[in-house]
Amino acid sequence: MTGKAGEWRNWGRTASAFPAYVSRPSTIEAVVTTVERARERGGTVKALGAGHSFTAISAPRDVALAPDHQGGLVTVDVEAKRVTLRAGTRLYDVPALLEPYGLAMRNLGDIDKQTLAGAISTGTHGTGLSFGGIATQVVGATLVSGTGEVITVGEDDPRLQAVALGLGALGILVEVTLQCVDRFVLEATEAPMSLAETVDGFVERVRGVDHFEFFWFPGSDGTLTKSQIRRPGDHARKPIGAVQRFLDDKVVGTGALLAVCEAGRAIPSLTPRLVSLATSMLSEHTEIDYSTNVLTTDRAVRFRETEWAVPLENTMPAFAALKAATEAHDWNLTFPIEVRVAAADDLMLSTASGRQTGYIAAHRYIRDKPSDYFAEVERIMIDHGGRPHWGKMHTRTADFFRGAYPRFDEFLAVREQLDPDRVFANDYLDAVLGR
Repeated sequence: MTGKAGEWRNWGRTASAFPAYVSRPSTIEAVVTTVERARERGGTVKALGAGHSFTAISAPRDVALAPDHQGGLVTVDVEAKRVTLRAGTRLYDVPALLEPYGLAMRNLGDIDKQTLAGAISTGTHGTGLSFGGIATQVVGATLVSGTGEVITVGEDDPRLQAVALGLGALGILVEVTLQCVDRFVLEATEAPMSLAETVDGFVERVRGVDHFEFFWFPGSDGTLTKSQIRRPGDHARKPIGAVQRFLDDKVVGTGALLAVCEAGRAIPSLTPRLVSLATSMLSEHTEIDYSTNVLTTDRAVRFRETEWAVPLENTMPAFAALKAATEAHDWNLTFPIEVRVAAADDLMLSTASGRQTGYIAAHRYIRDKPSDYFAEVERIMIDHGGRPHWGKMHTRTADFFRGAYPRFDEFLAVREQLDPDRVFANDYLDAVLGR
């Protein structure tokens, strides 16, 4: 099914495009037809996903392929704890699909609005030094190549290390097989902590619990920390109360943050006091609930983001340099800086490929005036061995990535095999991979 399209824009309003038309295929055969027709006339096809990348990674030049009819469960192997899902499945739908089988995804990022294909293709990750990004859970995939061939890639195929995190450059993913785990519970504590204490004990904390991250509002001397310990699925649960959830998510997390952003934009001199007031509303609490109820959050205030992956040992030095930069510039920052970690993996273009990794993310309210904030973040992170998140704002190109990723040319070789005519190309991929 196809139709004319108007303007496409991503969630962060950092990328837009005017596709010639939108294809909404409901079968693999229809995806093949869409790809073959585009190739025959020298056109391109780009899967849109949910549009939650801040880069233009999914911006279509020609044909846009929407995920409307590409969700759902295909097969389940309960004994092996493996599930095959259609690639357009939204992450927020996965828990209900897995729950009847007592299964869960091993880890999640902090939002769940993305499609499965989009999340793995851009390197979406959560936190936890023993856990890789979502793409590391992929043990098989079926995709339509640039020549219209339907290809299934399994664990014994070395191309999986490219396909599992393929940037949308290798084909249209139609099915993805995930290695799941038994459903589990997280004992999660959110607590304010002084910045000095958080920084001094960072490495010990990320090694001492299953999941740890912190948020720091520039200009403040405190952080909000999140620590989580994994428990078996039959562990006694103590979900957060409805009132506390409302206060955290709607009043503090959304309402107060939006108020700070808007007031700080209108009267910049108020920002330090507003940030101090908002952070003073944070309180310590613990919840014990299923992982999928704990790991993800609702991000209702629209923002823009850049995030960088640095070697674990460089995380606090990079954060210190960024903190110093925020103190030396009048950027009027109302959004926090977020710091997380992840395990090393062996995927060709994973930001954690070959090294334990710390992630440092900087955000700006969508209505803030442009500044050199993100450019300075980029400079600092590169100085500390940083690799940019593929779905978040950066200015790096192929020459940089060839030096940052030892297996970069291996990935390009897989691309040459699966998409020799660059049917899946767009301006972003031209920049980061070369033509």
